[in-house]
Amino acid sequence: MIDVNDLRKGTTFELDNQIFRVLEYSHNKPGRGNATIRTKVRNIRTGSTFEKTFQSGDRVQDIRIENREMQYLYHDGDLYHFMDTQTFEQVALNAKLLDDAVNYLKDGMSVIVQDYNGESLGVDMPPAVDLKIMQADIAVRGDTASSASKLVTVETGYRVQVPLFVNEGDTIRVDTRTGEYLTRV
Repeated sequence: MIDVNDLRKGTTFELDNQIFRVLEYSHNKPGRGNATIRTKVRNIRTGSTFEKTFQSGDRVQDIRIENREMQYLYHDGDLYHFMDTQTFEQVALNAKLLDDAVNYLKDGMSVIVQDYNGESLGVDMPPAVDLKIMQADIAVRGDTASSASKLVTVETGYRVQVPLFVNEGDTIRVDTRTGEYLTRV
């Protein structure tokens, strides 16, 4: 059991036989009375997101998540298939569990799949991935009042804002945490 004061962004815990991951955390201490801990959590199994408020001193069951390195194979509709690189066991994960990671998954890419008691909970992506630009909009420097950028589509179908000097066929590095362009590779 852990105290709710120890919850932070990314912490996973179990409450009422459901597994939750903390997306946002704030500790509020009013002038009078007990402190409250406001969290925005995601139910890992259902994908629903909601706000949960705890009183200071409440406790939740922490869980140990096992990380396994796996290779992304392919996707079939809403199912994304991964293979354990050591045992060759294959796992299919629903797109709801993967969140924004589906925007960065390339065939053959290595990711960390998070398991709890044999149940896959999601993937841990590397901080940045290199993606090839498949289509780039034409942009003119005078089209914008602020810094000049254009919208491109990368090999996974994700659309990213990039500077004007980036062209179709180039490879760019994208931050998987924010979805923003980092550099041309």
